[in-house]
Amino acid sequence: MPARTLETLIFDEVKILMMSYDYMILGGGSAGCALASRLSESQDKNVLLVEAGKDFKPGSEPKDILSSYPMGAAFNPAYHWDNLRVSHASLGGNSPDRTPRWFLEQARVLGGGSSINAQMANRGSPDDYAEWSAMGAEGWDWDGVLPYFRKLETDLDFNGELHGKEGPILIRRVAEEEWTKFSFAVAQAFGNHGFKKIEDQNGAFEDGWFPVSISNHPEDRRHSAAMGYLSEAVRARSNLTIFSETRIDKINFEGQRAVSANLSKEGEIQKISAREIILSAGALHTPALLMRSGVGRATHLREHGIRVVHNLPGVGMNLNEHPTIAVSAYLREEARMYAVGKRHVHIGLRFSSGVDGCGPNDMYTSVTAKSAWHPVGTRLGSMLMWCNKPYSRGFLELNSANATDEPKVNFDMLSDRRDLVRMMDGLRRMAGLFDDQALSKVASDPFPSCYSERVRKIGAVNKKNKILTTILATMMDGPQIIRRAAIHNFITLGAKMKKLLSDDQAFEDWIRDGVSGCWHPSGTCRMGKASDPSAVTDPGGRVHGVDGLRVCDASIFPCVPRANTNIPTIMCAEKIADDIKSGWT
Repeated sequence: MPARTLETLIFDEVKILMMSYDYMILGGGSAGCALASRLSESQDKNVLLVEAGKDFKPGSEPKDILSSYPMGAAFNPAYHWDNLRVSHASLGGNSPDRTPRWFLEQARVLGGGSSINAQMANRGSPDDYAEWSAMGAEGWDWDGVLPYFRKLETDLDFNGELHGKEGPILIRRVAEEEWTKFSFAVAQAFGNHGFKKIEDQNGAFEDGWFPVSISNHPEDRRHSAAMGYLSEAVRARSNLTIFSETRIDKINFEGQRAVSANLSKEGEIQKISAREIILSAGALHTPALLMRSGVGRATHLREHGIRVVHNLPGVGMNLNEHPTIAVSAYLREEARMYAVGKRHVHIGLRFSSGVDGCGPNDMYTSVTAKSAWHPVGTRLGSMLMWCNKPYSRGFLELNSANATDEPKVNFDMLSDRRDLVRMMDGLRRMAGLFDDQALSKVASDPFPSCYSERVRKIGAVNKKNKILTTILATMMDGPQIIRRAAIHNFITLGAKMKKLLSDDQAFEDWIRDGVSGCWHPSGTCRMGKASDPSAVTDPGGRVHGVDGLRVCDASIFPCVPRANTNIPTIMCAEKIADDIKSGWT
């Protein structure tokens, strides 16, 4: 066993005699859970996992986290960072400060996004990982990452060389007998418009519609990274320690080597040392933590009075996100999904825009049979469409050196006009689908929809919103003239589909104002060669220019893949864990 350091730490109202760890993982999201599990497999390595949010041990998870319907957990403030606000898209002009800032539901709970997300379990395209390799992430091409996609999963539906059968994450698809009539109608409309059915979303990388793959237990409940990687047996390991509800203030250096971190809980601050520190705090908090600790763009750090350990200008740059917008429609009663806690997304669509330079499968549509937890959401089916291969890039920087201050985040979505052009074209396509005979039988009155601040507030799970949405739902079930008035006056605030589609400038303005992300921030500490001034880590996640420090989360993505980011993030953790182990003697 490693030598122990006599450090007294007041956590959980008791004094604990604490050791100096071999590995300290800062951040208990999807990557952190996977790393903690894999690195603690060796009994002679002491591992500490630190998470700012709560730890729900196996069997004690709340109902909203366990639920297959994710919107209760996704919008429960108990699982969020309190004050994280972001800019989606700049308004341009001479007043950048006028750009609205939106609250971002960023997970603050063990398991991270996997504990509150939509449970989508897609990998992306081989083309994505070829691009990673071309951008300097040597060894991260498709042949390099496929073994780790297989290692992380137990696919309950498919066998063969593309799939794993012994991994911690259960992956399945919702059986057709559980689909709503809306889902069936959309599938038929897709077929009528020339899209073929793909049985295996993670096995055939081409245009078409498919039953979506989800990280979900066959008993119809969430299967998060915390559930999969931190089982009772893993938690029982004597060499694994988990600190929850513990803030990470900064990393301390001796010269150019990271040696310890300042951790804070209930006002008590303790310096904990480790032979190697791994940052897994996510694509927004990991770069902020690096900057607070003295690693980042030197001029920016000095502006906040931070001593520069290493000038690394790529920290916080290259912020990726999938820009998204939607078309929703009123569902007739027989097409609605009334069941509580059941899966609401059954099918998805990949398609190619044909825009020069954007490649295949560059667009995605998620078909939502229930658009929110409340009565209005039950009456709305949606096609949530996003740029699967975005080209716009944003950035983040510090607001201050204070660990309690959230960073300044600007996604700058649609700053590359290719993204705007494809969003306009994609929304036109989705709106046109509602004219299909199959869909018009179960849905009517399609309208443009977006995740506005009003929608976010009414999406919060509380009694007031239940009452308000019950009243509005009653109006929507009335005569068509009342339904349309309710939609246009209370939901879209006057935006009408036909009017937008006939006025390109109004359409562009509406998309710029309403665009939001898919909760897929990534790329802010990207992998690349040391000679690349925009790269932050090497292909093993080691931070350039310093020792004893790695990054492993979605921030190391050179570019966001054509996928929801959770499964690619876990893949990265599996691969980097093996890289770390390869250095053990």
